Amino acid sequence: MTSVPTPIPSRTQYVLDAIRHRILTGRLTPGQALVETELAAQFGVSKTPVREALKTLAGTGLVVMSQYKGVTVRTVDADMAREVYDVRLLLEPEALRRTVRRGASLDAARDALARADSAGDTAERSLANRRFHRALYLPCGNPLLGRMLDEVRDQAALVAAVAWAADPSWEREAAEHRDILRLALGGDADGAASALHAHIASFVRRAISEPHPEEGQE
Repeated sequence: MTSVPTPIPSRTQYVLDAIRHRILTGRLTPGQALVETELAAQFGVSKTPVREALKTLAGTGLVVMSQYKGVTVRTVDADMAREVYDVRLLLEPEALRRTVRRGASLDAARDALARADSAGDTAERSLANRRFHRALYLPCGNPLLGRMLDEVRDQAALVAAVAWAADPSWEREAAEHRDILRLALGGDADGAASALHAHIASFVRRAISEPHPEEGQE
């Protein structure tokens, strides 16, 4: 009997999820050094799963590996934020438009919105926010489009975490989320897509001080 190997060993996945959570909820800050021996001691594992987890996080853009500085949490700057949100502005509204047009279930988005509203802390609300956006684009019917948006998902969350720490805007964004979901549930594909585009562009204006070339485009 042959067994199917797990793509990522369980210990590596555990460490990966834990470090990602700490970065996206602000417990590990941009520029902070990530030392393998210290993380291994914290998580009660050897350095091997920590090293593999850090390699995966480097691939998603959450950490930077340097021959001279070691591994650090990625620093958010205007150029990085602009690149990530350019992709979102171009692809995410179209993905939602397709989700609505094909009549896909939005129960996961409704659930994420409820979780965000009842969140007890910033970390929980941030994670619910990520789940809400993913629930809008993932059922679009084009797996490649979903994967492309997944690839920038962590980086977008890192930008958002830094922006929210400087200027919390939860209530405003929650209201925009409710409007997007209302339009989507009502079958208004174009209206939902436009509302989502406006929502993302509005965040860009608040989070990035420099002018953004994609703002206002439909």
